[in-house]
Formats: sequence, C-alpha cells, structure tokens
Amino acid sequence: MSERIYIRPILRPTASPRLGGAAFLGGPGCVEAVEVLRRPAAAPSPMSSDIALLAHADGEAEALGLRRALGDQAAEAALRALAKVASAPPAVAGVALDRPRIMGVLNVTPDSFSDGGMHYAMQDCVSRARAMAAAGVDFFDIGGESTRPGAEFVPADVEMARVLPAITALREAGMAPPISIDTRKPDVARAAFAAGARIWNDVSSLGYAADGLETAAALTAGPDGGWICLMHAQGDPSNMQDAPSYDNALLDVYDLLARRLEQAVAAGAPADRVILDPGVGFGKTLEHNLAIFRGLALYATLGAPLLIGASRKRFVGALSGESLPTRRAPGSIAAALWSAGQGARILRVHDVEETAQALSVWSALVSNELIDGANS
Repeated sequence: MSERIYIRPILRPTASPRLGGAAFLGGPGCVEAVEVLRRPAAAPSPMSSDIALLAHADGEAEALGLRRALGDQAAEAALRALAKVASAPPAVAGVALDRPRIMGVLNVTPDSFSDGGMHYAMQDCVSRARAMAAAGVDFFDIGGESTRPGAEFVPADVEMARVLPAITALREAGMAPPISIDTRKPDVARAAFAAGARIWNDVSSLGYAADGLETAAALTAGPDGGWICLMHAQGDPSNMQDAPSYDNALLDVYDLLARRLEQAVAAGAPADRVILDPGVGFGKTLEHNLAIFRGLALYATLGAPLLIGASRKRFVGALSGESLPTRRAPGSIAAALWSAGQGARILRVHDVEETAQALSVWSALVSNELIDGANS
C-alpha cells in the first residue's frame, strides 16, 4: 500500500554554527531535526514517524546523512521541505514577513464572541484603530459577520453596510496598516477591495460560493493585486462544533490547505499572493487544536505565509479555566508566542498592545545579537 509522507521541522529558537541545523524562515531560529510522518494513503490508518538530526553544515553531506537515516524517498521530501522554509516568505501588502507581524481584529458586528458591539459605531472603530496603530499593528482585519460557533447568517448587503464604512473611515483617517476583509462572500470581498482592502481573509477557504476561486484570482491579479488567506474549517459557523472528527487533525488540515492552495493557483491566483491559516477553533475539539499547535511547523513547508488566529478562543478558556473571552489575553499571548516560534508570520489578535509588548521581548530573547553580546 502506498503511503503519504509529511515533514515536520523540529526547531531550535536560536541558530548557532557550532550546533548545525538548517535555516528557518530567514529568522534567528533554525531546524535542528526533521520528523518524517508516514501514513498509508487510505484512511483511517495508523501513522508512523522517524526523526533525523541535521548535523552537517555542508548541503551535500546533509543530504547524504538524511538518505542514510531515512531512505531516499523520505530524504528527498525532507530536502524539498527544508528548501521551502529556508528564507522568509514574500511581503504581504508591502509588509515584510522577516519577523512575526500582528493583525489587529476590528469586528464591526453586534454579536462577535469577544468584542461584538464594541466597534460597531464608526467613531469607536476609528478610535480603536488609532490605538492599534500606535501600538504598532501591521494589519487591520475588519469583519462584518460573526463566525463564532452557532452564529447566524448575515446577508451580503447587511455585511457590506457594516464593513464598507469602516474601511472608508480608516482610509480617510490616514491609517497606514493594510486592511484585511474577513468575509466568506465574494461580493463583499470585491466591494471591500474597491473601498481599499488589500487582503481577503476567507474562513471558508474560497469554498462558500461558486465564484470564490474566480474572485480570488481576479483580486490577486497583476502588480497591484491583493492577497488571499485560505483558512481550514470543518463545517460552517452554524454547525462546526457539533461533532468535529478527523483521522488525524494535524495531517488532515495540512491536506486540505495543500489542496486549496493548489486549486487557487490553478484558478489564476499567484502562489506568492496566498496566505494559509489552519483555522484554530473552527470545527475542532481541544485535542484537535492542541495537535495542530504542537505540529504547527509542518504547515510552513507548504511554502506560504502562515497566519494563526488563536486570540481569546474557547480552547484558551478550556486550558486556563477562564470563561470570559475578554479575560483570556494571557493565554492568547502564550499561544501567539508559541505560534511565532513555530513559523507563524501573521498573528491575528484582539489584544494588540499586550501582544506587541510580549512579541518584542520574545524577539529580543531569541535574537542572535543578544546571545552573542551576552557571551562576549
């Protein structure tokens, strides 16, 4: 029976020539080993894994070592994966992804799970955006339809009436960070781009409407085109938490993202205009979410920037015992920093100021400059 092979980089937060390892996303961390995950093509199926250390600075010696440790097929897969994560992903909307970036959530909805109604009025939306910009936010993510579990459907015209004034208000106020539109609907995405949005963040991974792929290709076309974020979700907001089930959550999500990336590119979207999101909390139990977080570096081998939206979500409450979403900032920041260390380039968060402070300290602690100076 044929098998599928997946490569998960195992990371060290800082690089050292004395310890060997391979470059990872152009940052201070490096890949010190690879885990080779194997499962038969037919599911459900048992999975096996092997781990091989990267101990050679020379590329040819490293390749030979991997072949000896893993066999030719797995070694070639590992080398391809390492090549994909060797440098930082391309910039998104002019924002370099040489380090983790912050996307601030601006929900102009009355019923979002954490901040519903808080930014519904335009003056509140603009005020919050100014505070985020002052804290150093890199992107705004504006949403007009709640995608919390059990959320009700919002018609496109109602959604547009919420998000378009917000986009216009931020642009007229001179806000510099690029705007992402959080919507499943191609009509809303097109209108938002016309108003000034640069990223289409789609929780349905372009699967909600028949013209999703076509619209994504059109919005990303040409030198002035935008970007799309494809997120994994099992089900839709009305039913996604009823009974989520996977053969293997980590690998099943990988397969879906790989397939949707391939479909988007085949439809005409440039590969370097696509962002991927494993969809924490969207049709996943606590155990599924933990499996995804623990194996997060696997998704970096898909070759697209990785976005993680863990902020204030139910799994944070389940692990911390905090029932109120607005009191989950510490747990959310812990998840964000873990994600940054495992290859996430964009962190979608509500608590921008607190996350920015934590990320600045984390970045200093893992930087080579700080370590070299401390050892001198």
